[in-house]
Amino acid sequence: MHSAPSVSYPVGRSAFAGALSAFLWLLGAAAILAWALKSGPATGRLVAASLVCAVAGLASGRLWWCTRAGVVSWDGEGWSCSTAALGGPARAIVVLDLQGRMLVRLAAARSCWVWLERHQSPERWDDVRRAAHSRAAADRLLPAEPHP
Repeated sequence: MHSAPSVSYPVGRSAFAGALSAFLWLLGAAAILAWALKSGPATGRLVAASLVCAVAGLASGRLWWCTRAGVVSWDGEGWSCSTAALGGPARAIVVLDLQGRMLVRLAAARSCWVWLERHQSPERWDDVRRAAHSRAAADRLLPAEPHP
């Protein structure tokens, strides 16, 4: 089986990921507000849920804001990411594929999560999708199982 061609693809802060994160946080905040309106006076659980929601929103926003721009690369042997030290060649695990966007986990000794978006480099989009979905790429980096 032939492997996908080498490709480098730009990554960075994703507006889609930020909007998705904000939507999920607002959904959680709305659920807590509905709970507060239905339950009456604030209880310890309501206060705790509100604090957890606030901390989750702040952490999510900070994580999104601090996302660095860089490049992910497939060299025919493994994946690498310029924004993270993965500890060797990584394999790509496509977690979510929305055709124009992909959430990919690059897994090696360490993991790195990246959003790949078509608008970042439309001329290389098909190449990076082929490489991310390549079965040959995954097989090459998985440890060989002993045969009895």
